[in-house]
Amino acid sequence: MSTESDPDLTVVYNDTCPICAREVAGYKRRTRAQGLDVTYLGLDEAEMVEAGLDRADAARRFHVIRDGELISGMPAFAVLWDRIPGLRWLARLVRLPVIAPLSAALYDHVAAPLLFALHRRRERLGKAWHRG
Repeated sequence: MSTESDPDLTVVYNDTCPICAREVAGYKRRTRAQGLDVTYLGLDEAEMVEAGLDRADAARRFHVIRDGELISGMPAFAVLWDRIPGLRWLARLVRLPVIAPLSAALYDHVAAPLLFALHRRRERLGKAWHRG
């Protein structure tokens, strides 16, 4: 279903994180219901190597791959939201000149580190499992 103006999109996310998996499950439902060409990759080692990430890098942040380019953090969310009818407004919002640096800072310095710390704790306790 992709075209040159609407390229394939791959989402790379931490499928062992309950919060991340729940959020991405919502994106999966929306993209599949709309017939959108979006692929979702969890923390499978072979898939991570193919994406140019190791497991820790993949778990640390949200990523998308568009036209072979790896995009991470809030810009990655914006790329995905742009593809989903009903969420395009959110992509536009987080790209506004005042909002973009604030949302990126909150994600980069608060949300992502907190979720990654929780991920590492779950791994230490043997409670990290794939939720696909």
